[in-house]
Amino acid sequence: MSKDYQLVHLNNGICSVRSLVDAETFHPVVGPVAEAEALYVNQLRLRERVQNTPGEFVIWDVGLGAAANVLTALQATREIQCQLRVISFDHTPEPLKFALKHAKELGYFDGYEKPVAELLQNQRAGFQNERQTVNWEFHCGDFPAWLSNSKLKTQNSKLFPAPHAILFDAYSPARNPAMWTLPLFRNLFQRLDPQRPCALPTYSRSTILRVTLLLAGFYVGVGHATGEKEETTIAANTPDLITEPLDARWLERARRSHSAEPLIEPVYRTAPLSEENWERLQAHPQFQVNR
Repeated sequence: MSKDYQLVHLNNGICSVRSLVDAETFHPVVGPVAEAEALYVNQLRLRERVQNTPGEFVIWDVGLGAAANVLTALQATREIQCQLRVISFDHTPEPLKFALKHAKELGYFDGYEKPVAELLQNQRAGFQNERQTVNWEFHCGDFPAWLSNSKLKTQNSKLFPAPHAILFDAYSPARNPAMWTLPLFRNLFQRLDPQRPCALPTYSRSTILRVTLLLAGFYVGVGHATGEKEETTIAANTPDLITEPLDARWLERARRSHSAEPLIEPVYRTAPLSEENWERLQAHPQFQVNR
């Protein structure tokens, strides 16, 4: 029995993983598969984009956790003939180790136990997933530090191809502020290829997150509902991947919000927009188009 993780049954009967140390339940309302399908697979139009992308389709999985997001994506796209590269990041493999031991109860591992075991042992796994060829890598460490390390930027750009999609699933800003700062999202945006359309959905709809993404350079829109959330958020390096972009009315609400100023340091706090960032927001191309 693990002292750090436990299985929990959600109100709908679905099984999920809970971190006892962080007091966080993974996918706490509708369960791992339903949330991953709504938030990532469907919102990213993953099947369509994988099918229509020549060559390798690259997914960055930021917050590997118990791997529900990746395994749901693999299930959803396995009938498409393609090359898929998944690069997962997390500061620990322990949730996945625990989940693999309880694969039967969790249900979403079906057929992927062997590749997951290989990933945990070797930090990479290559396998055939029905019609697609998958190369899956796991990089364990401090993701914000990795992104910001200027000495590694040239090396990383060669080792880590720019993504077509980012599954962003870090713990909440109050619990894990280092993963939600403006410097982090700026560094992440700089790793994208301007010639490679990329979208990033995440579960939060907070004003502070949306402001942060916009100031980092992303276009930002209203995301699909999932679980108890009526809205989530989707960001992209091109407006073509945003179906419901934030508009001038949202911009005015952000101006009045008491929690809109981005985090610069990895310390959670709330504050209204500074005048400098208000000016920057108004100058964003997204709002120039909508005016």
